[in-house]
Amino acid sequence: MRHLPTRTTRTSHGRVIGALTAGLLCTAGATAPAVADSPAAATATAAAPQSGNGLALTPPMGFNNWNSTHCRAEFDESMVKGIADIFVEKGLKDAGYQYVNLDDCWAKPQRNADGKLEADPVRFPNGIKAVADYVHSKGLKLGIYTSAGTKTCDSVGLPGALGHEYSDAQQFADWGVDYLKYDNCNNQGVDAKLRYTTMRDALEATGRPIVYSICEWGENKPWEWAADVGNLWRTTGDISDSWGSMLSIMKQNLPLASAAGPGHWNDPDMLEVGNGGMTDTEYRTHFSMWSVMAAPLLIGSDLRKATPETFEILSNREVIAVDQDPLGKQGTVLSSTDGRWVVAKEMQDGSRVVALFNESGSAQRISTTAKAAGLPQAAAYTMRDLWEHATYNTAGTISATVPAHGTVLLRVAADRKWATHPPAVELGLNGSPLVEAGRTAPLTTTVTDLGRTPAKRVSAALTGPSGWQIKPLSPTGSATVPTGKALTTRWQVTPPAGTATGTYDLTLSAQYRSPSGTRVRSSVPFQAHVVVAPPAGSSYLSDLPQLSASNGWGPVEKDTSNGESDAGDGNPLTIGGAVFAKGLGVHAQSAVEFYAAGACSAVTAQVGVDDEKGAKGTVAFEIWADGTKVASTGVLTNAMSAQPITADVSGAQVVRLVVTDGGDGVDSDHADWAELRMGC
Repeated sequence: MRHLPTRTTRTSHGRVIGALTAGLLCTAGATAPAVADSPAAATATAAAPQSGNGLALTPPMGFNNWNSTHCRAEFDESMVKGIADIFVEKGLKDAGYQYVNLDDCWAKPQRNADGKLEADPVRFPNGIKAVADYVHSKGLKLGIYTSAGTKTCDSVGLPGALGHEYSDAQQFADWGVDYLKYDNCNNQGVDAKLRYTTMRDALEATGRPIVYSICEWGENKPWEWAADVGNLWRTTGDISDSWGSMLSIMKQNLPLASAAGPGHWNDPDMLEVGNGGMTDTEYRTHFSMWSVMAAPLLIGSDLRKATPETFEILSNREVIAVDQDPLGKQGTVLSSTDGRWVVAKEMQDGSRVVALFNESGSAQRISTTAKAAGLPQAAAYTMRDLWEHATYNTAGTISATVPAHGTVLLRVAADRKWATHPPAVELGLNGSPLVEAGRTAPLTTTVTDLGRTPAKRVSAALTGPSGWQIKPLSPTGSATVPTGKALTTRWQVTPPAGTATGTYDLTLSAQYRSPSGTRVRSSVPFQAHVVVAPPAGSSYLSDLPQLSASNGWGPVEKDTSNGESDAGDGNPLTIGGAVFAKGLGVHAQSAVEFYAAGACSAVTAQVGVDDEKGAKGTVAFEIWADGTKVASTGVLTNAMSAQPITADVSGAQVVRLVVTDGGDGVDSDHADWAELRMGC
């Protein structure tokens, strides 16, 4: 669904448009314009509709400016040429990226006297054909944007293609366009299949090969009908540069695996990698999961400003090879219990790529087997870590301790040469990394041999911030760790008195040798939380420190609603006309954790959809105690008054507050935890 923020209407791109211009807001009785400007051409094409154009046999890879520039002035000819240059200079072209795509705002607000589109003379003074020629001179391809409506999605209302499909398609072809993104704004209520099929036929009539991207936001379930219409179709509303948004979109796209294949792909929207709203760990997850889902890889950051870390993520050829595998299978979910996701993708060479993805805010062990991933029975397997670029052998277990919001991406094969590789080991942490300043917390680490061969001369080390005392209480080394066995070490961890509350990095490292003497080093990061026990009595949770927080749009707000963008841009918490002074304002999907120290008994709140979204928004509230759901509301809508929720959290170390999207996507899901208290 489209995402509609406070006080304005946001289109599929997240761009702001006037409420009266949005095509989906037209009345049911509005007169629809003609859907083809060339009846003769339409009749001829309709007699022999195409079942596929033979393009995009692997998911398209390239760039689109929207996520980094929207309609701001920096979107211009200079930027487009600069991106093409960077594709070549930084090796992205050689890695498979080929499309440099223009999004909205490239055109003048009106067609010319002949009904033709014209480029904005300020942004593109030499016209679109000149830009296409430049991009083509680099061995790349150019994409362009318009909408299957009377106007595009920008607030100015640039010309859309509804009623001009054949002339616009021909104009794109004459300019040398290689890719069309076709949006859904101002569609006048015309049937989606008709609008998108008409443009398919118009593109075909030009005789030029043009990849066709259907961008109707998944509203009409295009995965059920668009395989012979377009090369890719959006399955969701717009992505934003936040963990919650990326996670929500991934969850909507994963179940649609059966619809994808060569020439027709599920499109969960463009990449946000490098735009700054997520950590590098989260961006690696973003890139990993899009690749496992065989999604188009369209860079959405301004590469002229990109960091080395951004280029490292986007240019990982081993991960790109997962996305571009010619078999064209989208990965399928094997399990997702408690935020521990296992997604497996079949590859043309018979191997399987397995994504171990940790949705939660703490490191977790995630495990499956070669058999469960679809591999044949074998004595052992090779297992390639696609981010560490290292190969191991495994006896059949595929497992890792995955950092919070991280993904371990493994390519596993029944390979007769498995014995030439060292055994895989899994580094694990048992115990809760929650510790109060000046006090000691016990932790137990494990180094487990997953391989068919033994690990020799194994040693473990646990390190933390300067000044922290980390003391082993049991051996940190072993001469041999056989298959399936572990070196287990107990530790005492003590942060100095006066250490501020917050999150601190710990690292578990291991060294070992293979039977042939190959030396291997491995490490995994953890996060320790320095916490303060909540005060006795009843406290507002908005006044207590958070252990972790993730939110669909914008930050979690204290004592105001969620304003979607910057901290402090919300309004007073208001549900059903009732205003509340205290609480948390969030946006689905959301999760906020608090330390309860095993000393608290109950959490209470008044909850609902904030009034700032009008009649929009459906959410569900949940309270979790140490990984167990202890209370939930079911689906709530904006039409409902504040609903009470109470949860018994007796003995819990961590209380987690979750808001889900109610099952219909995250459109306008502003949720309030009003009068949120915890009794201790």
